[in-house]
Amino acid sequence: MDCYGSCATVPCRVSCHSAGTSSKPGVRPIPILGRNAQPYQKVNTLASQYRFHLGHTGSVRILDVGCGINKFPGSIGIDNNLASKADVICDLDHWPYPFRDSSFDEIRVIHVIEHVSNVIKTMEEFHRLGRPGARIVLATPHYTDFSSFCDPTHKWHLNTFSFRYFGKNDAGFGYYSPRKFREIVVRVKLLALWRYFGFELLVNRWLRFRKFWEHYLCFVVRGKVMEFEFEVIK
Repeated sequence: MDCYGSCATVPCRVSCHSAGTSSKPGVRPIPILGRNAQPYQKVNTLASQYRFHLGHTGSVRILDVGCGINKFPGSIGIDNNLASKADVICDLDHWPYPFRDSSFDEIRVIHVIEHVSNVIKTMEEFHRLGRPGARIVLATPHYTDFSSFCDPTHKWHLNTFSFRYFGKNDAGFGYYSPRKFREIVVRVKLLALWRYFGFELLVNRWLRFRKFWEHYLCFVVRGKVMEFEFEVIK
């Protein structure tokens, strides 16, 4: 397929993919790395020349970050793995991502944030990409879970208060970033044994108990997965 615009002038082997142009009206063709490209050629080299913006089709626009092989239905997927089902192959640690400001109504970050090199810069990029009021749906292991440490690609081990610096109750650390989110949902899944004893209900129902659990109990009553939903404040 011919490259879109001046994409062909980029000095690396790039193929172009019309990311849903037949099923998603208004979506411009998106260049991705061809499968025969050199391993460390990054599509982010194109980001300085191209900013892709989904057309105003009247439907919810969803970005699935680090989509892997299970891309969320109806979303635009980005990933750095050529074997994934991503519409755009890019380095998630290289900002900005190749989309214009305020492009999405929802950004899904499912078991990805623990892999990035800089949590704050990545959250700021989600803020840039989200429209005012957009939702950030994020899932990551609790740091007391086995899965948090058994994966050698995990760079961060987080708890339920790790994103408070972006909110109103920033514990005095709001100067880390000027970008703000409103915390809508925080839900913790515990290991099955503790869920059966009712600890999961207590942790999720009362903020004070969740703080108590994080400070004193979580190394015994261990967490598993945390699920967050944030609203982009602009």
